[in-house]
Amino acid sequence: MLYDALVAESRRNDSLDDVRSDALRRVRWLVDLLEGQRTEFRRSMGHEHRRSRAAGAATQAEIDGRLAACADEEGRAAVLCLMLATRFDNTSYWQYDAEIEPLIARVTGWTPDEVAVMLLRVTEYARGYLFADALEPVLNVADQLDADGRRAVMPWLRHAHTELMDTTVEARLRASLVQRLRALLASVDEAHIPEGLIPADAPWAAPLRDRAKTSPTRELASFVRHLAIPSGPRPTQRWRRTCLERADAASARDLVADVLRSLAGDDPLCSTGSGAHTGWIHGDHHYHYVVHQKDGDLARGVVWAAALTGGPAAVRHLDALALRTAGHGNGLIEDLKLAGAAINALAESGDPTSLEALWRLRSRIKHRALRKQLDTALVTAAGKQGITPEQLIERSVPDHGLASDGSLERELGGYRVRVAIEDAATVRLTFTRPDGGTTRTAPAAVKDGFPDELQELKALAKEVRGTLSAERARVEALMSAGREWPYDEWCRYYRDHPVTGVLVRGLIWEFHNVGDADGQWRAVAPMAEPSGEPGRVRLWHPIRASADEVRAWRERLVAERLRQPFKQAFREIYLLTPAEEETGVYSNRFAAHIVHYPQLYALFKERGWQANFLGRHEGGYDGKARAEFGDGEWRACFHHEPAADDDGGGYAPDHAATDQVRFERRDGRRWREVSLAEVPPLVFSEAMRDVDLFVGVTSIAADPDWADRGEDRYAVYWRTATFGVLTASAEVRREALERILPRLKIADRCSLDGRFLVVRGDVGTYRIHLGSANILMEPDDAYLCIVPSRRKGDGKVFLPFEDERLSLILSKAFLLAADTRITDETILRQIKRDAR
Repeated sequence: MLYDALVAESRRNDSLDDVRSDALRRVRWLVDLLEGQRTEFRRSMGHEHRRSRAAGAATQAEIDGRLAACADEEGRAAVLCLMLATRFDNTSYWQYDAEIEPLIARVTGWTPDEVAVMLLRVTEYARGYLFADALEPVLNVADQLDADGRRAVMPWLRHAHTELMDTTVEARLRASLVQRLRALLASVDEAHIPEGLIPADAPWAAPLRDRAKTSPTRELASFVRHLAIPSGPRPTQRWRRTCLERADAASARDLVADVLRSLAGDDPLCSTGSGAHTGWIHGDHHYHYVVHQKDGDLARGVVWAAALTGGPAAVRHLDALALRTAGHGNGLIEDLKLAGAAINALAESGDPTSLEALWRLRSRIKHRALRKQLDTALVTAAGKQGITPEQLIERSVPDHGLASDGSLERELGGYRVRVAIEDAATVRLTFTRPDGGTTRTAPAAVKDGFPDELQELKALAKEVRGTLSAERARVEALMSAGREWPYDEWCRYYRDHPVTGVLVRGLIWEFHNVGDADGQWRAVAPMAEPSGEPGRVRLWHPIRASADEVRAWRERLVAERLRQPFKQAFREIYLLTPAEEETGVYSNRFAAHIVHYPQLYALFKERGWQANFLGRHEGGYDGKARAEFGDGEWRACFHHEPAADDDGGGYAPDHAATDQVRFERRDGRRWREVSLAEVPPLVFSEAMRDVDLFVGVTSIAADPDWADRGEDRYAVYWRTATFGVLTASAEVRREALERILPRLKIADRCSLDGRFLVVRGDVGTYRIHLGSANILMEPDDAYLCIVPSRRKGDGKVFLPFEDERLSLILSKAFLLAADTRITDETILRQIKRDAR
């Protein structure tokens, strides 16, 4: 019988046995009805299904009716009975939530022993979600007890807290229940720190464990409990004020610093010894992590407490912790919540050194969600210092301790070791011997005698390369912004900065002098100083200059061999066309091209565009790449899709077809599509320049061996595009060649003819297309396939800007001008066959 089974099961040989037995005896009628209900359910699984289902409904109605009529004492006994009957034998799935919760909410007069029975019973439920769901109404009852009653049930409250900390429960629900349990425990004993609140085996929590063991105080317990209150990504102002008050009351500022230092650098936990750090990671694989999920609230509380109390010392450890938990390839499983807390805490710490830390993290963390948090953190930090996000970014560029010329020197073992930025893309480590000779290979005296110092300098060089690369992209993005700077501010954060200055000094800038009433801006050459008394500065863009001025600057750069960090004087300009004025909200200028899709997607990422991935999945047939321009106020959208007859055969298409370009304007937190006429010329030109690059680099027209594949797919497009009309970038390439060719050794063998660079060799004459770099041979325009080498060129020809296609064209020109020296049989067969 069910009654006998429940009585036997409820015996624990503890002080609560009589309470459980009395409750079952008082509502024996309920046990009998539950047994009848279970019997009817078993019948419903056999041939008497219809009759037993009706009988089951009648029994449930009788149970509901009698429970509704229960007075307080009988109602409390019914609750205990139903809780004991819930999954009591670990094989039955009977649950009575619908009956228990209304009773708990209605009846009164609960005794401490009855609450203790309920607390103990819910911890026995086998499944975590069942435990958590049942615990909440029991805590409602515990809240009704007076101080003496709570003191009486304290052992079971502690037990419930320990079990909850070790049970896999949905994080938000567990956080709410844990907070309630801790509040109940604190109401009885303010000096008590619940077991499990401070993790017992985590290295990072050792300072907390030691203090709680050696110097337990009410103030310390209050502070630790406060740290573990769930704070979300950013705690409230009330939480922060209370945190500072309790930290000072417990004299815990040094303690917080010690815990943060441990989080940032102590040994991680191992999944083998400490279990999986989240409930959703299973399997036997072995990995390491910093903080277990159940201890996340406490760890994040420490992070925020450190930001509020730690000053500059905390910034270093917050920086290290953010990088450590961001999945930065350091062998640790990522913890996005903890990394996000460290990032947000850095932003709101108010310490000036946090700016450099945030900027450094922005260049090293690749996770998309964390990068968004970093962007928000930079905006927050800017607001705290009364400056714009753009000003914050430029002021937080790390100088890495370099001198104003972008170098740093150390004396090691008689050698002078130098880390130096040599140009816009090169950072080198060089070693100078006592006799003045230099080498780029570490001498044995340095390698063996100063291994730690050498490693530190190598790491510095790597960091400087990362900053230099990020700054190059940031400064180039200013081409679409149209921003102006006060001259002294520009000098401090741009011209004189050890890293940014290397780039800035290679660009053309415009200056407006103080007191000039004409509003005229005067452009100044790279490396030159402005005349007069400059008051405002802006970055020169060819779209604002006359054609004569642009030509003059281009001629000067080539004549003076001034190489710019990116295309500026030779920058392509894209103006709105009549066709685009007619379409209104979209441009078809770069539509209907066939491109290599994997290459296109990689180029999106390289140029900072965000794009969904095309493939055989939902949403994978409509590609949209987006990028922000004009200091984030405008956004360009480049549409593309899998090529119509691309059978791919894999998850993603081999080729894509390009489509429209559209523009959006930021409207609060949303984006609003606008007509092309509304887009500022700088933004339009810079966005279309990127799209031109995407198409020009990835189009199959630029594939030199496409025609030799024997495929008919896209053949018409290839023939049309590979030798077609020049794009804006190809036109700039042509103009650069006009200035470069006269200075080359092969100048007498080269000439420009429309879309082609014509090269006269000894065997034949060749026409290199300035867009695709593909080659036709005179007189019958036979196609000559030359696949470029993967290695970079020797750099013997000066180019005023970096352009791989221009370098490729020149390398082919040098090769074909000396066609009698060609030894590659694949090229010779094509040339000699045509010559015959």
